[in-house]
Amino acid sequence: MIDEGPLEDVRPSTLEERHAVLVAGTSAAGSYGSRVDPPDPADVRAMPLVLHIPKVDPPARSDLLAAAASATLQVCLDERIAPGGPWHEEYTAWLGARIRKVSRRARGAQWTAAQEVDGVTVDAGGASARAYVPCRVGDLDSRLRKLQVGGTDLPADDPGPHAEGAVRLWVDAELEMTVGKTAAQVGHAVMLAAGAMTIEDVRSWQDAQWAVSVRDADAETWSRLVAECERGTAVGVRDAGYTEVAPGSMTVIAELDVPRTA
Repeated sequence: MIDEGPLEDVRPSTLEERHAVLVAGTSAAGSYGSRVDPPDPADVRAMPLVLHIPKVDPPARSDLLAAAASATLQVCLDERIAPGGPWHEEYTAWLGARIRKVSRRARGAQWTAAQEVDGVTVDAGGASARAYVPCRVGDLDSRLRKLQVGGTDLPADDPGPHAEGAVRLWVDAELEMTVGKTAAQVGHAVMLAAGAMTIEDVRSWQDAQWAVSVRDADAETWSRLVAECERGTAVGVRDAGYTEVAPGSMTVIAELDVPRTA
């Protein structure tokens, strides 16, 4: 289930237009760490992510990460981010700054309230995550501000091979990142992947319902994937190193093979 929120008064746009905005942002030098933050912390811009992690029967880690990645991508290609759309100015201001995402945990009534804030919710394999239009930290909706940033960890699961028909994301298991940190990183990865794809490939991904599959990579697999990045058949996320990992760490790699529909 995908909840796209209200779409009233949105100017019709093409996927090509929305993809062009994403490409411009992800290809800009320093998008992922070298830009200087504003002096006032309230002026820092971030994309909020909310992860549904109930106390009873929490979701599988890999499914929750897939939901977070797909939700992020769908916000970035939503009609509302196109020129003239209600999210365009906030979205492009975020792309023009240091691209940050902040993950929060919600359960019960908190999760219900989080659905009332404009965004995109994605369900994947029984897990749910919602991504929102980026904003100034100082302007974050109070229903999201009260949610806990910590406490998002889940045990590693063993989901088997990548899901068929999905774009594949690999996480460096040796970094041992929390789920909240990893959710932000897989969100970065899908943005970079879509930005590196042709519009034809992006359209094929759309036909596959923006399906994403997330798996941990062992050392041997990671070495192969790094070589793919060097060949241009994959893209990797390098973290600025503000939380959990060292600056410059490559955290997630997205393979650029795109699922094709018959």
